Amino acid sequence: MTDPRSRIPSVDALLAEPRLRALVDRFGRARTVEAIRSAVADVRDGLADGAERAKDQLDPADPATYATLARAVLERSERAGLRAVINATGVVLHTNLGRAPLAPEALDAMRAAGSGYTNLEYDLEEGRRGSRYVHCVPLLTERIGAEDALVVNNAAAALVLVLNTLAQGRGVVVSRGELVEIGGGFRIPEMLERAGARLFEVGSTNRTRVADYAAAFDEAAAEGTETAIGAILKVHRSNFRITGFTEEATLEGLSGLARERGVPLVHDLGSGLMLPADSVGLPEEPLARASLAAGADVVAVSGDKLLGGPQAGILAGRADLVERMRRNPLCRALRVDKGTLAALEATLRLYRDPDT
Repeated sequence: MTDPRSRIPSVDALLAEPRLRALVDRFGRARTVEAIRSAVADVRDGLADGAERAKDQLDPADPATYATLARAVLERSERAGLRAVINATGVVLHTNLGRAPLAPEALDAMRAAGSGYTNLEYDLEEGRRGSRYVHCVPLLTERIGAEDALVVNNAAAALVLVLNTLAQGRGVVVSRGELVEIGGGFRIPEMLERAGARLFEVGSTNRTRVADYAAAFDEAAAEGTETAIGAILKVHRSNFRITGFTEEATLEGLSGLARERGVPLVHDLGSGLMLPADSVGLPEEPLARASLAAGADVVAVSGDKLLGGPQAGILAGRADLVERMRRNPLCRALRVDKGTLAALEATLRLYRDPDT
């Protein structure tokens, strides 16, 4: 019995067929040749395995077989990996679906920035090299009430940068009830470790007081390592709540302790809401402005959740601390591009008129 695989045409013979020449015209010779080879291999494997599709539906001698298979391969390769979907989940800012859709003004700003040259790192007034880190700062400080601000590529990056800057090789005091998982399987203790900091966890899951934080300093002092603590970190549990028999230290209380011990207080807010929650029909959420007013030295928020802008991490607070973060070599690895800055700036401008 003749082996059916012997009826498979050569690649050169298939390239001479009109239907496959049309694929060359559309997709180019090199890609079409690879697609034909893939089709030939598919048919050959099917015949060798006795697959029903290859035996009963595909004629190994018919060029149409290979044209169909090659076209499918080529069209699949043309399909965008990132595609539009309909969010019917009931979760408005769904992490897996890209979170907040951008405002038309933000899209226009990205298009304008991406279609030509910009003053990304050029000071137009001075006529010399500038810094990308000046963009969005006036709008952020105006909205948040901070001395200075810095934009990096996402909220997790913001947390790593601030901890690496303030506490590399030192400790960070955090409540056990705030050692949360922030998404994608990443957890606060792991972020601390990657930032080069040591975790001092205090209190219990449901109850932590200022005295618990103070005890961490006293413990370090007893070991002769008090200076090993570089910061106090308070984390907003934005994706779950603990109710019932609970207690947590206030920012005002922690601020007093931080000043007493000579370390900065960092508040990781996450959500990035810039308006009173009730004004937009949301449950209560802390605002960056309120955190700074309550005594936080630095707040870290997201640009792409409740703020409604592009994916970005925003650090705002004391000018000396923000400047240290800006000078950290890690900041360059976490920097944002002109499209992100353009979209964030356009989004922040919309907040100048909260009513609309």
